[in-house]
Amino acid sequence: MDRIWNLKKQGDQNEVKHLSAALNVNMVIARLLVQRGIKTYNEAKAFFRPRLSDLHDPFLMKDMDKAVDRLNIAVEKQEKVIVYGDYDVDGTTSVAMMYSFLKQRIKDIEYYIPDRYSEGYGISPKSIDYAEENGCSLIVVLDCGIKAVEKIANAKQRGIDFIICDHHNPDDEVPPAVAVLDPKQSDCNYPYKELSGCGVGFKLLQAYCQRNDIDPEEIYDLLDLAAVSIAADIVPITGENRVLAYYGLKKLNSNPGIGLQTIINFAGINGTEITISDIVFKIGPRLNASGRIEHGKKSVQILVANDEDKSDLLGEEIDSFNEIRKTLDRDITQEALDTIENSQELKAMNSTVLYNRDWHKGVVGIVASRVTEHFYRPTIILTESNGLATGSARSIRDFDLYEAIGQCSDLLESYGGHMYAAGLTMRIENIPEFQRRFEDIVTKQITDQQQIQTIEVDAKIPLSEITPRFYRILKQFAPFGPHNMTPVFVTEDVFDAGTSRLVGKNQEHLKLDLVEPDVNSGIFPGIAFNQSEAYDVITSGSPFDVCYSINENEYRGKRNLQLFIRDIKKRDFLD
Repeated sequence: MDRIWNLKKQGDQNEVKHLSAALNVNMVIARLLVQRGIKTYNEAKAFFRPRLSDLHDPFLMKDMDKAVDRLNIAVEKQEKVIVYGDYDVDGTTSVAMMYSFLKQRIKDIEYYIPDRYSEGYGISPKSIDYAEENGCSLIVVLDCGIKAVEKIANAKQRGIDFIICDHHNPDDEVPPAVAVLDPKQSDCNYPYKELSGCGVGFKLLQAYCQRNDIDPEEIYDLLDLAAVSIAADIVPITGENRVLAYYGLKKLNSNPGIGLQTIINFAGINGTEITISDIVFKIGPRLNASGRIEHGKKSVQILVANDEDKSDLLGEEIDSFNEIRKTLDRDITQEALDTIENSQELKAMNSTVLYNRDWHKGVVGIVASRVTEHFYRPTIILTESNGLATGSARSIRDFDLYEAIGQCSDLLESYGGHMYAAGLTMRIENIPEFQRRFEDIVTKQITDQQQIQTIEVDAKIPLSEITPRFYRILKQFAPFGPHNMTPVFVTEDVFDAGTSRLVGKNQEHLKLDLVEPDVNSGIFPGIAFNQSEAYDVITSGSPFDVCYSINENEYRGKRNLQLFIRDIKKRDFLD
């Protein structure tokens, strides 16, 4: 597939030069900082050396004083409390963090995760019935609840109070809870708006510790859970999220909780330096698998486990869920791709809307992402649940999927989400009309430019610029994630050293050895996964351009720098 290499703006050159001089680093590093909004020495210092003291005062968040007051009453009176959260990684880590802290102070406390299939997302009527039947007077909700106006009003009539810790966009009306903690409320002046659900829960615990003179080290010890939530929920790793992720990763790498250590062991990353990427691709999917295949409460059980034997048994079960999830993901994705490939009509469309009543609801979101990556167009994958068609939607760069779905709202029972991802439910008989209308909307609104994948490039550099010192500085930009992605570079006019080759079981990957003409800087190794089609370009004897990030590769106990090739082009197609 053709890709555009989009070179990011370098920012104000005076700022770049000033920052470069102040930090005594080369101009490339200074440009990378300016691109991330870092323009002064003090900002750079805070970026490279995050401090927990940089966290904002939690009482700046609207309703925080009310939330702490209500929590204090629950502790003082030893009320029955339920900690409630969504079944995804952010929800289960949030619940594990809050429950682990409060169970040291409240004897009659439990956690509740709704069933994905029988209860669905958010506050369920079943959970309110359960709380009333079991004498619960306070529910602390994490990673959901901001739109549950009627349900929480109903619970309030039954004598059940709510504290909401959410990070999703609210509607005009918020639920009648005792306290609603959500920095995205229009009248909330909290300085940082991009916390995960677990992050909002952490701010409540931070405020509780401040009010009650509790050593904050007690909650800092739970930051491994916050790091997992931040990575898995794909929130920007800037501001407070960067601080929480930075220290959470330290905890995850040095002394993780028993349950997370078990997950790390099963993921095969014990003894390695765990990164945000490891959480996204190895830890997060295992924690998500419980809710997708059986029940999300299993993830909380392992995250709060204090017995290694019990944790190992849960780990085996969760790992088996993940294997089932991977099989379903692979099989359904292939079935979806084959459905499109075998239909000239579907291949010619600008969007994808597929329905199969037998597809597993727990993986349709993953499948939607895979199909979007393959055909690079707005995609909706639907299956049947409780007599309705329900599913997930994913978008491409700069196309507002949520708005497009909203134009078909008269055909839907419900929908929600944002620009790039959404969930929706409709009557099965409405699918053909929805497919027709959604395709018409996409065709009218999408541009040719949007339909070409874009790789954001940070800078053009020669290979000779890549030194161990340069890489050591790049590593300090971590943790990487949204709004602070791993730096991507372009080098033009490189040649094959004569030893590049196809590798992999099916010769699908390229192992490259690159050199620059007239530069005595040696050979630079690289790996290009699933880019075997570029082999002829590499071995033609002509110069070509490479787009890549830089990482380390360990071979026979020795660590070497390696280029992780994103794309390869003949000279010269750089935009």
